Amino acid sequence: MAGTAGTPGTPRVLRAMNDRAALDLLLEHGPLSRTRIGKLTGLSKPTASQLLARLEAAGLVLASGTSEGRPGPNAQLYEVNSAAAHAAGLDVTPQRIRAAVADITGRTVGSYELPTPGRRPAQPVVQQVTDALDGAVKAAGLARDDVHRLVIGTPGAFDPGTGRLRYASHLPGWHSPTLLDELAAALPMPVEYENDVNLAAVAEQRLGAARGHDDFVLLWNQEGLGAALVLGGRLHRGFTGGAGEVGFLPVPGTPLVRQVTRANSGGYQELAGAQGVPDLAHQLGYKDIPSGPYAEVAAALLRRAAEEDTVQARLLLQTYATRLATGLASLVSVLDPELVVLSGACLAAGGEVLRGLVQAELEELAASRPRLVVGNVTEQPVLRGALESALATTRDEVFDTSR
Repeated sequence: MAGTAGTPGTPRVLRAMNDRAALDLLLEHGPLSRTRIGKLTGLSKPTASQLLARLEAAGLVLASGTSEGRPGPNAQLYEVNSAAAHAAGLDVTPQRIRAAVADITGRTVGSYELPTPGRRPAQPVVQQVTDALDGAVKAAGLARDDVHRLVIGTPGAFDPGTGRLRYASHLPGWHSPTLLDELAAALPMPVEYENDVNLAAVAEQRLGAARGHDDFVLLWNQEGLGAALVLGGRLHRGFTGGAGEVGFLPVPGTPLVRQVTRANSGGYQELAGAQGVPDLAHQLGYKDIPSGPYAEVAAALLRRAAEEDTVQARLLLQTYATRLATGLASLVSVLDPELVVLSGACLAAGGEVLRGLVQAELEELAASRPRLVVGNVTEQPVLRGALESALATTRDEVFDTSR
């Protein structure tokens, strides 16, 4: 029936659309005057004034001082009320859980790291999750109930049919069929679960090298080798959430791995995963190979090779670039993406030198020739992606003034 709330074209819906446009502009540009908001939205001065009064009454914007340095009287500035809502993200690995809380503007206001070493968790997973979240919430000066939404990033993916975590047998304690129900009962806010590499892609799409691109592949190489597939601006997760588990991909140059989920490995992981870099360096005669977790050792070796101008360093980077391009060629041949983002500690360590070598190899191995870039969200990209994902849904809900 015409005139009901929520009907497209009604005054309430049009006002809500203008409200959201203004809030998005304030998020993007920071404090703005009524006149500036009117110009950016195309609204008249009276309409912009009504809009700001409405948003201020709803607790979504605040007056934040006045403009200075311009002729004439200073104009009142407005900004998004950062306390309007908060969202949280968790980045889960076998070694630790990182947690962070952000206000509605995206500013991180609290963070915490909970070590979780060992093959068997000392605490139940639900306790680990709540402890990590509470640590970040406490650091933010908030209570758990103040968090509007939580996004948890893990290796692998939860099967939508069974609720079990798949493709991540190395994550102890997370495979109970009742885990998601237990977490839902323990946490007061809505919780979403996402693959860690997918969240790194969200971070690059919202904040980094993939901004403005609707079709791209993110290749991740850190503790594991994986990919995120973004098609038409949306993550492609596949039927079971397994899209992007490219470490299991059979590739030339390695023995065929069978029962890959039990082995927790596959051909591409064996060929180009971080664990192969120290062995490759040893074969090439590298001395003083550091000890420690293999992903950290691999990153250190690749960074060192990228900084040196020696035959040995060039051979290490060229060999590794060929290995990376071997599996990447299969992906781009099928998906034909506009862009490939290289991310994760190992690929970031090789930097532009490694990127250029992979680009050259890929142009020889695949008919499709996407542009390769190094990801530039290098500070905890999985956690940043979890926060961005939680904030996007939170803003959709909190900024909706049509209700």
